Amino acid sequence: MRTSLVSPEQCRQLLLAMARQRSTPDILHELVTGLVDHCGAALARVWLVIPKPQCGRCPAPDRCESHENCLRLSASAGRSVDGTDWSGLEGRFSRIPFGFGKVGHIAQTREPVEDRKVSARSPWIADPEWVRREGIKGVIGQPMIHHDQLLGVLAVFTRQSPSEDDLAWLRAFADDAASRIANNDAFARIRELRDQLASENEYLRDEVKASHQAGDLVGESPVMRNLESRIRLVARTDATTLIQGESGTGKELVARAIHQQSLRAAHPLITVNCAAVPAELFESEFFGHVAGAFSGAVHDRAGRIQLAEQGTLFLDEIGEIPLPMQAKLLRVLEQGTYERVGEGRTRKGDVRFIAATNRDLEEEARRGRFRKDLYYRLSVFQIDVPPLRERSEDVLLLARHFAEFYSRKYRLTAPRLSRDQAALLQAYEWPGNVRELRNVMERAVIAHQTVDAARGLDFSHLKERGRKSSPKIEEPATPRLMTEAEMRTLERENLVAVLKATRWKVSGPGSAAEFLGLNPATLASRLRSLGIVRSQEEQSHE
Repeated sequence: MRTSLVSPEQCRQLLLAMARQRSTPDILHELVTGLVDHCGAALARVWLVIPKPQCGRCPAPDRCESHENCLRLSASAGRSVDGTDWSGLEGRFSRIPFGFGKVGHIAQTREPVEDRKVSARSPWIADPEWVRREGIKGVIGQPMIHHDQLLGVLAVFTRQSPSEDDLAWLRAFADDAASRIANNDAFARIRELRDQLASENEYLRDEVKASHQAGDLVGESPVMRNLESRIRLVARTDATTLIQGESGTGKELVARAIHQQSLRAAHPLITVNCAAVPAELFESEFFGHVAGAFSGAVHDRAGRIQLAEQGTLFLDEIGEIPLPMQAKLLRVLEQGTYERVGEGRTRKGDVRFIAATNRDLEEEARRGRFRKDLYYRLSVFQIDVPPLRERSEDVLLLARHFAEFYSRKYRLTAPRLSRDQAALLQAYEWPGNVRELRNVMERAVIAHQTVDAARGLDFSHLKERGRKSSPKIEEPATPRLMTEAEMRTLERENLVAVLKATRWKVSGPGSAAEFLGLNPATLASRLRSLGIVRSQEEQSHE
């Protein structure tokens, strides 16, 4: 009668050891080391199914015909007769395609392989010399199946021929391990979803707070109507969009408007202030990390890209991203794939990207401070947000909007603007743009409650900051009314005249942008929209 390798007590101890573990790697480690240390196995290994194999990392891609299903060596234990440790996970058997060799055959057929009298001529032996040298007598391979789903393969090599009881116990170990792995994966997914929901709630609270502070885009000037038209144009697409404009002009409002009018509006809009993320945390912030990936990473954490799944990721101050991180962001934009810090699994993301900056990224790229390929990928569609000084006709509309908003917010009496106060607001240049106007109106609404309401709002501090220094131009008593086409013609003629006067220098000292008080990127966009290009004749006169 053949002696069993495994006793009932050893089986009980091994099952209890596996039950105490809470992660798949630990469960598999207990299984293979227990089979070697207590159950007489010379070598025990577990291969897990890779849902989406990465053929580029496979040591033997020529073995695989379909390039669809693959097994990855995930746990190994054993010792050779000369004491060599076999716990490594690399080598010729680290990846096995379905159908290749005994392990691949088990995965493909879902049937066990049990050879209790192994010889060098056995069909399941890949290295007959190794079998002879190590004195291998038995090979047992079991599929690991849970609810009709193949999770992996358990293979055990013994130096003693296994009994029928051994085969039964190994089948039980494989089934138990499959059940624990499935349950562990389910709990891990629940934890991941819980953490993701917690993060999304945090971001959504921030978004609600931001939306209450910012409100909607307000303005009726021609430049605002043009801005809203461009928002509608790009919103229904998934095109990557670059929003450019000075600080305080409302670039985040534009991003939110694009998202709200898009097909992704039912999914989250996640904002990343790139200027506020420390360089060493960029990768974790964008891609997430797994527990233990670095010091302080106690739990798995979803990155902003995962949180924005099926929605929109808004990268504010994109120009502040360090160059090394720009290459990884470019990969996400081009391939849609990323990896959490400390995790080998490649994830696929379905995210629409919107970026914003107050820098001239084209100039930054030219000087080598920003990747050109990333700039080109981000600027598929550009939107320039005009500064407040270029739409002075919207100042009073915005002022009244903010006055009413903060009066409701603080439950105060809504103030009224006098004619002199309105003139003062319109005369001011607003270097801080809409953000400055909003802060001025909030402060004025609060301060208004301490004085006689009949005096109206107090804007005396604006006088000290100076008024616009534009030269005085005598205007006709009744300005001539013009059509949109006439206005564009007039604008075109003025731009051409300024360009000629500045020798067609668009940016830098003494440039057209400096003369007009425009951001160079804004001016370049206007030139493109009006079809203004320098003629060869003018170039020849240089």
